[in-house]
Amino acid sequence: MKYIIVLGDGMADEPLQELGGKTPLAYAHTPVMDELAKISEIGVSQTVPQGMSPGSDTANLSVLGYNPREYYTGRSPLEALSIGVDMNLTDVALRCNIVTVSEEAVAYEDRTIIDHSSSEISTEDAAVLIAAVKEALETDIYKYYVGTSYRHLTIWDKGEVVDLTPPHDILGKVIGDYLPKEEALKEMMKKSFDILNNHPLNVARAKQGLHKANSIWFWGAGTRPRLDSFEKKFGKKGSMISAVDLLKGIAVGAEMKVVEVEGADGTLHTNYEGKAMAAVKELTENNQDFVYIHVEAPDEMGHQGSTVNKIKAIEYLDKRVIGIVKEQLEQLGVDYRMLIMPDHPTPIRLRTHTGNPVPYMLYDSTKKLENSWEYTEEAAFASGNKVENGYETILKLFQEQ
Repeated sequence: MKYIIVLGDGMADEPLQELGGKTPLAYAHTPVMDELAKISEIGVSQTVPQGMSPGSDTANLSVLGYNPREYYTGRSPLEALSIGVDMNLTDVALRCNIVTVSEEAVAYEDRTIIDHSSSEISTEDAAVLIAAVKEALETDIYKYYVGTSYRHLTIWDKGEVVDLTPPHDILGKVIGDYLPKEEALKEMMKKSFDILNNHPLNVARAKQGLHKANSIWFWGAGTRPRLDSFEKKFGKKGSMISAVDLLKGIAVGAEMKVVEVEGADGTLHTNYEGKAMAAVKELTENNQDFVYIHVEAPDEMGHQGSTVNKIKAIEYLDKRVIGIVKEQLEQLGVDYRMLIMPDHPTPIRLRTHTGNPVPYMLYDSTKKLENSWEYTEEAAFASGNKVENGYETILKLFQEQ
């Protein structure tokens, strides 16, 4: 038996008037998931523990079977693991987003945050800008490291785990009330605007109709993570397939195999087919027991407030990931169990995460259940199945019924 989690990041949502009262998941054309729902178990999972921030960090730890209350030490330290930064016990890691703020002639504090991803900036472009920030601002205390797309890293020697605001939580808002209280962090953010706003690369991006990546933004502070080995914990050899440093970092911490897929970039136009085929290869050729296929696109489209593109992301996930994995494994005669779910909702209305329960669907190729439901938020709640502790959802996947 092989085991798969297909994670549509931020896929869950709220009913939208523009979709006739349906959610993007319910509205999207998803024939593969619709077919599977008729022969699967569905329900909801409380992936984000009550009182904890509904981030992809806590939620994905939960989906992977790690209780966030026990294992979570911050988001950025997990990303540090992914890019090979070996933190000291006294280090604090900070996510260093490269964001778009408004350019009017006002003080930095009075600017508005426009885009948390700077038009989904490429890693290549971002690396040039982070290099400029690094040259001007790096000291023995603050070190800068390039990550992926808009997501980068700062290590603060002998730092503090300070309270910082995620930029995607305040899109369209004036930033003054959300800047760090720590003066050194705030000053670096202010100076970054002067360094980046008229950087030749940003001038060229603006001419192309792209948002300038004109400020850094610190958030997600945390200390060195300590995760148990996934294989020792569950008795399964696991592989992670994701474009996102956070997920790769979790995998490194859990001693899972990290699989790199060419063209996987965390955007709407990621290499879906490449991820699907990499998963099949891990299970059938590389003798892995478990794969975690993480697709970031629904979450990004939720943050952008794009209903049309969130629907597209869900449809791509259905056809170009789930459909391919199902077809390939069936052709090869492989028995498998597949858990399909989001980590958290990212409602179009809010453009940020919530901690509400998410719908899951559990399919077993060897046991066809008979149901009349579809895989939607409404049907999942109506099923009566609920996993109160989200980190126990994976036990349903591994437990042979």
